[in-house]
Amino acid sequence: MESLALSILASSLIFIIFKLYTRFKVNTLFAIVTNYYVAAGVGVLRYQGETRITEVPGKPWFLGTFILGILFIVVFNLMAKASQKVGVSVTSVATKMSFIIPVIIGVLLYAEELSYVKIFGIILALAAVYFTSIKEPVKKFEKSALILPVLVFLGSGIIDASLKYIQEIHIKEEEYPIFSATVFASAACIGFLITLFKIKDLRATYNWNTLLGGIALGVVNYFSIFFLLKALRNETLNSSSVFTINNVAIVMFTTLLGILLFKEKISSKNWGGIALAITSIILVAFG
Repeated sequence: MESLALSILASSLIFIIFKLYTRFKVNTLFAIVTNYYVAAGVGVLRYQGETRITEVPGKPWFLGTFILGILFIVVFNLMAKASQKVGVSVTSVATKMSFIIPVIIGVLLYAEELSYVKIFGIILALAAVYFTSIKEPVKKFEKSALILPVLVFLGSGIIDASLKYIQEIHIKEEEYPIFSATVFASAACIGFLITLFKIKDLRATYNWNTLLGGIALGVVNYFSIFFLLKALRNETLNSSSVFTINNVAIVMFTTLLGILLFKEKISSKNWGGIALAITSIILVAFG
């Protein structure tokens, strides 16, 4: 449970860091690219195994991990476009409700058992994510634009399910740091290509705040994945429970941090979502 709590904390801090980017005029795109380099570096520095970096491409998990890293940056860009087209609230709901994909795969692929209490808790979790995330008024958009949050939903769910599959089938616990580093390094490669097309913007807008913002995000981002992988090794909770608790707790915790740190105002629906979130976590954890 300690690893799960630390993963939730790290993931919640990611949203807080993004929130601070606006205040300190950080260039979000270049900070995110920097973050991938930093996260990969942290993973390499923390790795104490016997595998050399040159041997990583020969690992059975390398190809899947490389593709996963590309998915990271693709889904992020989809999230950015969806936020612009259909609004932040709809995009946030689509991102966090995606936990239902690894839950279903956990039941079908790994024969994980869910009690009626846990199933009820997962249903409450979906409701909690919706009511906690949705803000009023919701931005008006064309129905054709709904393809973006749908892609975000599928992409986010595939990332979580892939993490579980690779972790379950291919990775030893001592390889978590180098595995995480490889994920972020592949995302960094795509980020590098993006910066080549925006080299003029890079020279004009890259500053100390962007560098520091990228470093802070990279460190936290690395540990969010590292501790999630450790949490998936939990002997008490199966992956369905871990993903449910992880996503719902992040939504709840970031909402509460938004109130405390940024004086954000939330509606009665949001408070109801927080209450549902607490209830669903208890049911899934102990049901």
